[in-house]
Amino acid sequence: MLTEVTATRYITPLREGGSLPGLVEADDLGTYVMKFTGAGQGRRTLVAEVISGELARRLGLRVPRLAVLDLDPAVGRAEPDEEVQALLHASPGPNLGMDYLPGSLGFDPLAYAVSPREAGRVVWFDALVNNVDRSWRNPNMLVWHGDLWLIDHGATLTWQHNWPAVEAAAARPYDASDHALAPCRPDLGAAADDLAPLVTAELLAEVTALVPDAWLVGDDETADPAALRARHAELLLARAAVVSEAITVGDPTPARPPAPPGWLLAPAPRRAGEGR
Repeated sequence: MLTEVTATRYITPLREGGSLPGLVEADDLGTYVMKFTGAGQGRRTLVAEVISGELARRLGLRVPRLAVLDLDPAVGRAEPDEEVQALLHASPGPNLGMDYLPGSLGFDPLAYAVSPREAGRVVWFDALVNNVDRSWRNPNMLVWHGDLWLIDHGATLTWQHNWPAVEAAAARPYDASDHALAPCRPDLGAAADDLAPLVTAELLAEVTALVPDAWLVGDDETADPAALRARHAELLLARAAVVSEAITVGDPTPARPPAPPGWLLAPAPRRAGEGR
């Protein structure tokens, strides 16, 4: 299970992400980036954060430690922003905490060199989980103590937003042309040799078991958490066997970005006092 801690102080909102995560302190004396169950993107993004983040860790990639962070909205009562207050009050109970990396810097390819082998491992992993949000426009990587760390995996496992079409997801192509590490000449062959044998049914069962039931089922009381875990595991296992052939790296698209998926544009929580 993920470590369970309790938020004791809300420090500040982090406005870089669309879901408005917050920086909080917890009763283990740690500082976390909290991602909220009440954010507009919904709990499925937290499912993706846990499964993809913990899978990456077990494949040898660096991901900040994750925890289940229990929230009493009262810890943020001094926060003056009404949007933040609405988010806090929409997210009581267990939320997702990501260990804060103090002093880390956003990845800049001009300032930090990534070897083809490491780049290949990251690109291969992103293709496995169908990460649509690690482009040169928004790398979602940090450099901390001289090492590359992967963050923000809420835009992975995109098949869970359309389960009826899941049968086609295993062989879905992955265009890495705009990937933040595409210019690093990723060695995808070495990555496949290293990582594909590690993606086993046992490993995927271990990773999917870390997701709290409430995040899997959301508001659907008829949903079966065990069945949803099994569907994720089966899809990832099937995809690991064929994903190497699904990756293409071509010329990046023009500077003007394409429209993001609609589920990433979900409305933010309603401000206090706004009409329904």
